[in-house]
Amino acid sequence: MPETPVENAYPGERLGFPAEGSGSIARPGRRIGALFIDYAAATIIASAFLGFDQFALPGEAGVTQFMPMVVFAVLQVLFIPTIGGSPGHRVLGMRVNLVTGGWPGLWRPIVRTLLLVLVIPAVIWDADQRGVHDKVAGTVLVRA
Repeated sequence: MPETPVENAYPGERLGFPAEGSGSIARPGRRIGALFIDYAAATIIASAFLGFDQFALPGEAGVTQFMPMVVFAVLQVLFIPTIGGSPGHRVLGMRVNLVTGGWPGLWRPIVRTLLLVLVIPAVIWDADQRGVHDKVAGTVLVRA
């Protein structure tokens, strides 16, 4: 008889991560909170320094309408390899690691961020609550 696949008791179990506490898979509430913090910071920076006007009428904003997303991407690429996560991740007690543990390097944050700004890869999760952007980059978002 073929074996029936066993479901994970918790996200990250099959990857060898603990169920709770430091090193466990970061849950959706923290992830969404970090996203809001990072995007708010990016919008403030874009408004203050790059001419982004969030109250411009459609068609008036031009290329500056993309400035918050550009700043968001730069924050991700800059801070993941240097402090282990974006400012939002760190504020909410998370870090980005390789699945095997350790520093994600320089190219993985770039790949992860490019897929993250496309949105769809970030909202398709597996049983371990890893988005496609993390799977492709070989990273995982864990509690610090």
